[in-house]
Amino acid sequence: MAAVLLGLLLFAMQSPPVPSRPPPPPPASSPTDNGTVGHPNGTLQQFPHIIIIGVRKGGTRALIEMLSLHSSVAAAQNEVHFFDWETHFQRGLPWYLSQMPYAFPDQRTVEKTPAYFTSSKVPKRIHQVSPDTKLLLILRDPTERVLSDYTQVFYNRLQKHKHYQPVESLLVKDGAINLGYKALNRSLYYLHMQNWLQYFPLENLHVVDGDELIRDPFPEMKKVERFLELEPQINASNFYFNKTKGFYCLRDHGRERCLHDTKGRAHPHVAPDILQKLYQFFQEPNRKFFEMVGRTFNWKMNI
Repeated sequence: MAAVLLGLLLFAMQSPPVPSRPPPPPPASSPTDNGTVGHPNGTLQQFPHIIIIGVRKGGTRALIEMLSLHSSVAAAQNEVHFFDWETHFQRGLPWYLSQMPYAFPDQRTVEKTPAYFTSSKVPKRIHQVSPDTKLLLILRDPTERVLSDYTQVFYNRLQKHKHYQPVESLLVKDGAINLGYKALNRSLYYLHMQNWLQYFPLENLHVVDGDELIRDPFPEMKKVERFLELEPQINASNFYFNKTKGFYCLRDHGRERCLHDTKGRAHPHVAPDILQKLYQFFQEPNRKFFEMVGRTFNWKMNI
């Protein structure tokens, strides 16, 4: 049924899509019946074979940049938010296709939208469109992820000269962990994972250890290559540690690049007793997640 719907929507498209990256000359051909839009130079816009579904502040930008080192991968430049934003979803599959990069037929297209993981409606929607999609999920220690989440919002509000709340007032309310704080909910990984596993088998989803990707990216990226069944290409020479920035940067065919300066910012100071409450709060949710995915992660349990 999903394939029929896909064909009808593509057939109904009236105007050629606008490529996202890199922008070649305007496409001259019309949509085919297999979910692609072609260009005379042999490149195509294709629905993604791979989707990085999250998590927010887990390292999704680093992951897609590192994955783009592989010659068989073509990455969408922007976060598409097709499956989680109603305004985008209502534009239909032709619009979604138009957001994909032009790629050669032997390349695999990937998009990343970190909010997909924590949106309850997204797993079903992706499954209806493409049940064989390979999913990548990058996670960090849930406490560290909460603090990164706060840090991003803090700096955004600071730049806009808006009021911001101290982190402690958001984390704790009336002496207990504030369950109403959205950043905490995003770190309850098992709650969101159980929704994804209703639609996708675990074999379709690979969990990238975001903390290890920061410490030593090469081994984690080899695991990603194997999961995606890509020819081994990414190697240790693609990464070098930038002492000034304090994290790894990329080297590709002699060209070096680092993530934006907003990445890797220092977290706010949090009182030790509140940190301990966070670690204790996440112990049981973490245990449930480990059981769900059949592996453990080196996430802190105590200060």
